Amino acid sequence: MVPFAVSGFFPRGIMPYLFGGLLVGFGTAVIYLATNITAGASTFLESTLSYVSNVSRFNRLDYVQSRDWRLVFTAGIISGAAVYGFVLHPGGWTTNVQWWRLLGGGILVGAGTRLGKGCTSGHGVCGVGSLSNTSIVNVGTFLVVAIGTAQLVQALGVAP
Repeated sequence: MVPFAVSGFFPRGIMPYLFGGLLVGFGTAVIYLATNITAGASTFLESTLSYVSNVSRFNRLDYVQSRDWRLVFTAGIISGAAVYGFVLHPGGWTTNVQWWRLLGGGILVGAGTRLGKGCTSGHGVCGVGSLSNTSIVNVGTFLVVAIGTAQLVQALGVAP
């Protein structure tokens, strides 16, 4: 029996989160050990833009030299989510959130990852794990803003 305090945080049980966390941690460790590069998803996505953009930011030498394997890694992230969603858990991924809210949230997160010099995977998994002060501050900021936003949305009664 899981205590209510814990079960409230993990309504689907703790195992999916535990296994997911282990897979993310193992994946980032493999990338780091194989390439000596931190596996931040926003940087990986940004490097793939060098295929279609002439903007100098996306065409940095290190991006261009490593974009092929970074593209494969990014495709792997998408494929892994698709396999889980469509094969291992069919019909389990639904949302009532309107498309414009998802798009708006995605744009804000994308802008935030650039302003914060990385995303939750880069800062949260790799940066905090390596005791980077910048990453610790970024992750603290992510958490405070996310918790505050969730509390505000709930208090206002905003529904999907």
